[in-house]
Amino acid sequence: MSSKMPDSSHDWVSAWVRRVCRRAGLVVSLSLLAAAGLLWFAVTTLSINTSTTDMLSEDLPFRQNNVAVDLAFPQRDDTLILVIEGPDSLAAEQAAARLAATLREQPERFESVFDLEGAAFFRRNGLLFLSQIDLDTQADRLAEAEPLLAALLEDPSLRGLQGLLTNAFTEAEGGGENLGFLLDSLAAVAEALPTQPHARLSWPALLQEQAETDSQKRRFLIVKPRTDFASLTPVAAAVVAIEAAIEVSGFDAAAGYRIRLTGEALMLQDELYSVRSGIGFVGLLSAVLVACVLFIGLRSWRLVLPILVTLVVGLCWTAGFAALAVGQLNLISVAFAVLFIGLSVDFGIHFALRFREVLGAGGSSGEPLHAEPGESGTQAALSLTAALIGRPLLLCGLSSAIAFFAFLPTAYRGLSELGLIAGGGMFIALFANLTLLPALLSLLPLQAAPLQPGPIAAVGAWVHRQAGQRARWLLGLGGLLALASLLALPQAVFDDDPLNLRDPNSPSVATLLDLLSDERVQPYEAEVLAADLPQAVALAARLEALPEVAAAVTLADFVPADQQDKLAVIDEMVLFLSPLFLPGEPLAPPGPDERRKALTALQQTLATAPPPLGDAAGRLLTALRALDGGDNAVLAKLERAWLAGLGPQIDRLGEALEADAVGLEDLPPDLIARYRAADGRALIEVQPRDDLRDAAARARFVDAVQAVVPTVSGPPVTIVAAGRAVIEAFVQASLIALVAIAVLLWLVLRSLRDCLLVLIPLVLAAAMTVAAGVLLDLPFNFANVIVLPLLLGLGVDSGIHSVMRARELRQAGPDGAAGANSTPRAILLSALTTLASFGALGLSSHPGTASMGMLLTLAIVVTLFCILLLLPALLAVTERRGEG
Repeated sequence: MSSKMPDSSHDWVSAWVRRVCRRAGLVVSLSLLAAAGLLWFAVTTLSINTSTTDMLSEDLPFRQNNVAVDLAFPQRDDTLILVIEGPDSLAAEQAAARLAATLREQPERFESVFDLEGAAFFRRNGLLFLSQIDLDTQADRLAEAEPLLAALLEDPSLRGLQGLLTNAFTEAEGGGENLGFLLDSLAAVAEALPTQPHARLSWPALLQEQAETDSQKRRFLIVKPRTDFASLTPVAAAVVAIEAAIEVSGFDAAAGYRIRLTGEALMLQDELYSVRSGIGFVGLLSAVLVACVLFIGLRSWRLVLPILVTLVVGLCWTAGFAALAVGQLNLISVAFAVLFIGLSVDFGIHFALRFREVLGAGGSSGEPLHAEPGESGTQAALSLTAALIGRPLLLCGLSSAIAFFAFLPTAYRGLSELGLIAGGGMFIALFANLTLLPALLSLLPLQAAPLQPGPIAAVGAWVHRQAGQRARWLLGLGGLLALASLLALPQAVFDDDPLNLRDPNSPSVATLLDLLSDERVQPYEAEVLAADLPQAVALAARLEALPEVAAAVTLADFVPADQQDKLAVIDEMVLFLSPLFLPGEPLAPPGPDERRKALTALQQTLATAPPPLGDAAGRLLTALRALDGGDNAVLAKLERAWLAGLGPQIDRLGEALEADAVGLEDLPPDLIARYRAADGRALIEVQPRDDLRDAAARARFVDAVQAVVPTVSGPPVTIVAAGRAVIEAFVQASLIALVAIAVLLWLVLRSLRDCLLVLIPLVLAAAMTVAAGVLLDLPFNFANVIVLPLLLGLGVDSGIHSVMRARELRQAGPDGAAGANSTPRAILLSALTTLASFGALGLSSHPGTASMGMLLTLAIVVTLFCILLLLPALLAVTERRGEG
């Protein structure tokens, strides 16, 4: 290449680098001290807000609606759901009551503990909430079961059970088929006992004459913890307290219980843990890959080390800037480091390779590098490098900053703050690579030798030649890809459901996914705030008329309908069940000999069961023969498993028979507080008919409800509105960025052709990335959407370097052609380091992080195609036409 100095417009960059190199030691020392100080400032000042709603502008209508509901009903926000599953419904209910009492004793950890189904009101009035048909059926079953219950209450032992079955078998028609369910239930417990010591007979199932579903054996506690969203573990203290309460209670798997925890705050905490737990391996892999790529591409540790040190120092400076500019990161703006690393290393690679090229050209030809008195050849080469590449670097830094600052006016605060930090980071990266990097390079002088064509350089040069030789064929291919991308763009999808970004193997997420089939769990429930309860009831009626709505629940729905008719049935139940509650002492429990005799007699009774009960009796007989009937401990255990739940079940039944007429003010105070605010406003829970994990169904539901009540809020509204806000933000920011960058390019390049040469590959790369995502079923989401501004920055930078280097070579004439190898090499090396740095994210176990890595890999491959193949082809064709 020619070592001719550039014109005076570049002198100030060259002069700056010359001054830096003369005081290199001081510059490096001050830079490191500043990095240490700013890093300390960032660590001690910068906090992370893990709340997803806080990433949205408070001026957005749906955000204001959410805030209004949260202020009116603070006990409903940021709650944990404690899921208690027991051997049967009664056991689960008792466990929930004990755990609720334990947690309420810790007000420093929990603001409130809500146990809807376990409240005394519902235990006493539960029968009123059955339909008339179900209540009549329940009454008939209890009337039929009363003799059995009375007999067992008198003698709750193997002896009493044997006598009961003997009498039942000798009755007319063999005791009836209804005993079959009892025998099968007894057999199931006897079969399970050897391997499942916690097995027990479900008396609730016996009374309803069918096995209980998983949902019936499940209870929920809604726990409001004291949270700290300034921490990465906002509910950690509450979770530890809950786990301790569970451990002390003895409600473990050995006793037949399964207790799990979920909730938005916990899922967010687990999500952060999932990201952090996998980032260690991914980070180490990325660092190793980046170092390897840089060593292979630069072929000198004297180049690699300064680039890496500059990168780390610049990142520390940017972290300090973030602490000063925003003070608090959110789940999107925390990705500023990803964007900084990807673009800062790009600046460093271009500077270092151009420096090597300048130094090698001067050394091989023996031409002086215009060294001033007392200046070394290395310092002169660095000054000339700055003059040659300073303008492209400045333009790249400014255009990348514009691309990020374009997010500032958008309504999505997470992206707006990311744009501010990343945009400021571009100026920091530019300053670092024009200050610290030259200083480090001057302290680690390279031998003046021609630039060696390593493997990456060879690939870059080969690609560059092929692009020139097959320019028209490549442009035709580019045209076809552009057309195909345009056709695919309408099919692009933005997955706005944050649940899809979470690790499905995380306990809290797995629990929620498992509970989606339980109608009591409504994670996609909308909320409407009405002026008062009458207005809420009227709005609920209108909402329930919508085909998208399954139910609209208000406080009034907790007042049972048809109470007089139901109370009449309950009064009849009291009459025929009253013998069960008469005072009296049961018979003394049998001793070991009596138990063995009772077992023998029971086996004999089962062997002579009437035909309608033959199969069930035979199953129970087989199970009993498999037990060690001579071991009293085994028989006592069997007796407890069969009959220990009878007494609590009768007590529970007695509570239910105390039902009385109820009105609104008879409801539990904590229930009223969850549906009626202190100022009288009333809440409506709007439950969807369709599965709202489907994005189309979710959008239909939200649009339908908003058409009736524009102020609706809740998770589905937030999800849909946030997704639309992000899409709108990116469209708005992309248009602003493209226009601003185009104006900047025109002002600097003063050539419409060169401006289009930079922008066309960039726009095509973005379109192809979106189209490839459609083809590979890789939708955009809140995590991977930051790939677009990174692609914009890398694409603009690479295009500027290529076009300005081509212009430089045209101006230099034939003698300049020899220097054409470093720019394609730098572009390829920069892309490979970005791939190595963030492509490893695709190996993360966290779905959001993995999707970011996969989409970033895809975007860089597409950008490489557009910059290394299509752009040189465009340059070749336009130059030929110019020559013609």
